[in-house]
Amino acid sequence: MDQPPQSEGYPPPVRPEVVAEAVPIPPRKKSRTLARLLLVFLLLGLAGSLVVNMLLLLAVGLTGSFDAENRVQEKYFSLERHGQDKVAILSIEGTIISGEGFFKQQVDHAIQDAKDGRLKALVVRVNSPGGTITGSDYMYHHLHRLAEETKIPIVVSMGGMAASGGYYVSMCVGDTPESIFAEPTTWTGSIGVVIPHYNLGELMEKWGIQEDAIASGRLKTMGSFARKMTDEERTVFKELVNDGFTRFKDIIKQGRPKFRKDSEALDRLATGQVFTADQALENGLVDKIGFIEDAVDRAIRLAHLDKDNVKVVKYKAEPRLSDVFFGSQGRQQQSLDLAALLESATPRAYYLCTWLPVLVGSGMQ
Repeated sequence: MDQPPQSEGYPPPVRPEVVAEAVPIPPRKKSRTLARLLLVFLLLGLAGSLVVNMLLLLAVGLTGSFDAENRVQEKYFSLERHGQDKVAILSIEGTIISGEGFFKQQVDHAIQDAKDGRLKALVVRVNSPGGTITGSDYMYHHLHRLAEETKIPIVVSMGGMAASGGYYVSMCVGDTPESIFAEPTTWTGSIGVVIPHYNLGELMEKWGIQEDAIASGRLKTMGSFARKMTDEERTVFKELVNDGFTRFKDIIKQGRPKFRKDSEALDRLATGQVFTADQALENGLVDKIGFIEDAVDRAIRLAHLDKDNVKVVKYKAEPRLSDVFFGSQGRQQQSLDLAALLESATPRAYYLCTWLPVLVGSGMQ
């Protein structure tokens, strides 16, 4: 549009201003910021894990072991921390399988310590339902050997359960008077032998599975779960049970002098029954109702020690590298592999108090 000519006396024409519209600035994307934060946290986490792992490795290097087996550590338990005379607590926990392993290391450690003049008495803490005949007898044998070689007194403290093989092992006290203590809630006894057997023949027949083993003799597959046990097999197994049962009662007579004089009294108790602490005391299976501190006091008196100069320690397994990273499962993990399945299918006699099938062992090795 044409503008009118500018004349004298007239104001200059007003030119319209062009105002640009404000373009909104989009918000800054948060994705990059979030990604950077995550990256920072990840780096910090990796650095932290590295530091933690280095500290753990340092701790194992200072206090632990890279060995395949645990060594024995002595952990302060009670009384005078700097006492000159030592009383040790040796623990038997869980199902008894072989008896070898950490148990044997505890025994060897105690023997050496006693021969060096430091260990004056031993308390055996039993918290076990028992286990294999061989494992139970192995433990009893080595504890008896410890007593013979060192001449130090041994006192037993029973935990929640010291039944069957757990009771068998407790006979390591020998003729020592007032030497077996049961807690008020302890279950003990269960004197007897069991060879587990399960007849799965009918179930296998329904599944169309047949046993077709090739054996050198008719008794080579005795105890097979694929069929009913024959009378001949039952007779053979009964003889094995009786042999183990006789040995069980003989060991009890070595640890309970009263039954040496009255074997019929023992026969009346050896039915496999589990006894409460009060029942066990009444029947002479234990000497006292008391806790581990009471057993320690008795050991101190038997060793003729001054309680004000006694340090009580408890044997512990030295931590290993696998324990640091995976916990105790790294040491005791059980697996149903082929070897375990074969082990569970092997006919075996047990000094064991259990209502469940004996498949794989756990706990004390």
